[in-house]
Amino acid sequence: MMEVDLNKSKRGRPRAFHDKSESNTVQSLDKAMVVLKVVSEGNGLTLSEIANKSAHAAPTVYRSLVTMQQHGIVDFDEASQLWRVGVEAFRIGSRFLLNTNVAEQARPIMQELMNITGETANLGIIANAEVVFLSQVETHEPIRAFFRPGTRGAVHASGIGKAVFAFCSDSFASTVIAKLGFVKFTPKTILSREDLVAMRAEAQTIGFAIDDEERTLGMRCIAAPIFDSFGEAIAAVSVSGPTVRMSHEKIPGLGQTVREAADRITASTGGRQPSANGGRSGF
Repeated sequence: MMEVDLNKSKRGRPRAFHDKSESNTVQSLDKAMVVLKVVSEGNGLTLSEIANKSAHAAPTVYRSLVTMQQHGIVDFDEASQLWRVGVEAFRIGSRFLLNTNVAEQARPIMQELMNITGETANLGIIANAEVVFLSQVETHEPIRAFFRPGTRGAVHASGIGKAVFAFCSDSFASTVIAKLGFVKFTPKTILSREDLVAMRAEAQTIGFAIDDEERTLGMRCIAAPIFDSFGEAIAAVSVSGPTVRMSHEKIPGLGQTVREAADRITASTGGRQPSANGGRSGF
């Protein structure tokens, strides 16, 4: 935790904040969000300015600022005694913009993908070790998969989840796998870390991942990763449909088609392909 010199000018810190027993952590998220919005609207503000604009007491504002500073959300300049938005706030905000941009850029490509394959096209990400579906273009076939935007799913039993997991960084993959419960949905569901790691290696080799009746019997999904400007897998696009239409014989061709669509989305959003599988391993 940052050491606090309470004798400094109150431009950046309050002189009256002497309660050493109270931890410098935010007690009210609502107040902290008000403080963050005030900081974001200025080009460097003193503590008193932030307190006045937020209509909160200086000690309360200070605790909020220090808590956010510990997470990189705000920065404090010792020389000027001014508070500014931190790089972590930019990273979080840019991630939202990136996901939004991916959804917008992917839509027409997903429409083409559905027209070419005749199957439902899906777009999703991994968030908090779960798949979150962002968008879908439904096929006109009577039997089809349906995932309303915002629907969540299991990483180990989802084509999109497996595609992102297969091509993400080792550190992110370790975080995800540590949170997985490996719930069994069908007799084909992956139920162990070892099998999921083996899937990761196979997907990296062929360029796409397959949900082969692992979530729902009779349904198959083929997905490929979408990369950001750092070559990190941040989303995936897929086609899903019944096994009677998406037979084993069609998987290689469908996989290539889906991978080409994913690569186009990557290019349209300013992303780049990782080199040599991005140095990913079985961790």
